[in-house]
This record gives sequence, C-alpha cells and structure tokens, in this order.
Amino acid sequence: MIAIYPGSFDPVTFGHLDIIERASKVVDELIIGVLVNSAKKPMFFREERVSLIEETTKHIPNVTVKTFEGLTVDFAKENKANLIIRGLRAVTDFEIEMQIAQTNHSIEPTVDTMFFTTSLEYAYLSSTIVKEIAGYGSDVSKMVSQVVVDAIKNKQKNSSGVEEK
Repeated sequence: MIAIYPGSFDPVTFGHLDIIERASKVVDELIIGVLVNSAKKPMFFREERVSLIEETTKHIPNVTVKTFEGLTVDFAKENKANLIIRGLRAVTDFEIEMQIAQTNHSIEPTVDTMFFTTSLEYAYLSSTIVKEIAGYGSDVSKMVSQVVVDAIKNKQKNSSGVEEK
C-alpha cells in the first residue's frame, strides 16, 4: 500500500515526524508531499523543506519526499497512492480535515484518508508556532530536529524571510 502525507512542512516538526514514523509502520511506502500553500509566507523554499524532511526521516527506509502543486488527490493518483495520511491535534483539526477528506473522496473514490491523532506531547505543536518562537530568538530544539534548528538559525542570519519560488 502506498500512502501520501501532504503538507507544507515549513518547517518539519517533531509532531510531523511522529505522524511520519507511525504511518510508515502501517504502509509499504509513505511519500511525503511538500506542497506550496499560497496562503502562507514560507520561511524555507520548497527545495529546502524537502532537504530538511529527507535529513529528518533518513532513518525510515520506506519514506520518500516529493513536491507537488495542485490537488492532493491528483498527487495521490500520480504516485499510485490510495491513501492520504493526515494528523489531528484537536477537534478543530478534525472538522476541517473531515470536510477535506470527504471532498477528496468525492473527487477520487479510490483514495481514502487515514487520520492519526498526534501524540499528546506534540498536540500543541505547529510549524507556525515554531516560526513564531524562533522569530523571537527563543530555543525551538524541543520542537524540531537539530538539522532544522541549524537551518532556522542560518536562515535568520542570512535573510529576513523568503518568498516561494
């Protein structure tokens, strides 16, 4: 079974990694789909996010990372995936994700969605929170891997943010 786990991953957090590790145990192949979210101003270019995810997940043999634009169900079909993985932190996530899952299934009935509830230790965590805390110069090492911490510090030294390519 091939599954995709789509998201902007800007940056990839321990919450994302928790979902990736758990999902990788129930599917044969897990493709992390890094998408462009035009509603958000990214900290990292798409290629940087791919690199950070690859480094963070290199210990998981059945995980690959790809980028995509457009509909998630189209990305799933292109990769012969019949399952979309989504993480849920709270009831509000469920309401939004359920509507998206139902829409995706109506567009492409061969693609289902599987929800993973985030482990309690990461229930508060989001990429937005990481960026905000890092933006004030505070330590985010309990939220993201060291490679991401280093990338954030490097990004802060060299720029005041980026626009998506």
